[in-house]
Amino acid sequence: MSRRHINQRIHQRGLVLVSSLLLLLVVTILALAMFRSMGLAEKIAGNVREKQRAVHAAVVAEQYAEWWLSSTGNASQPPVVCNATANAYQSTTQVLICINPITNPASVPWIASVSNAPVGFNFYPTSGSAQMYLVANAGQGSNTYYTSPAFYISYMGIGADGAGSVFKIDAVGYGGNSLSVAVVESTYEIGSGVNNLGGL
Repeated sequence: MSRRHINQRIHQRGLVLVSSLLLLLVVTILALAMFRSMGLAEKIAGNVREKQRAVHAAVVAEQYAEWWLSSTGNASQPPVVCNATANAYQSTTQVLICINPITNPASVPWIASVSNAPVGFNFYPTSGSAQMYLVANAGQGSNTYYTSPAFYISYMGIGADGAGSVFKIDAVGYGGNSLSVAVVESTYEIGSGVNNLGGL
């Protein structure tokens, strides 16, 4: 019996070793592909997060501009040619209604066609639970923004219904870096007087 056992060992030519190595190679390739796809999914999720943060920052500036327009007397200011930037978070009196609209709101930073200088009004919440931390002021961090959101109010004329003035509000917001940027735009009408809408 021992002679037969020795003969069987001699006839084996390493097939198990080759099969094991091939299986190990296949498993390694699958593991590398899985880790690579997980890294790509993390990058995509991070980009989506930064884009959403940029949109939310732009909406903050847009809503502030709409609030400013609806405040007493602000919409009745005469429109002027805007050719500089100002900080609306320091004083609401620095905000202006502009007669010169931005030619291409999607191209940031906004440049005035008159003076070829940056234009817009910076605004960000500076206190409370909605406070925004900017990279320049608070350093790098997971909850900081590249720069403050900004808005620009353009006077568009009398509304089609003749009941008020129409304004175009452009707003821009950034996420954590200069590449995550979002621009939003709205048309806002400030009515003069009371309109009967046919309700009860």
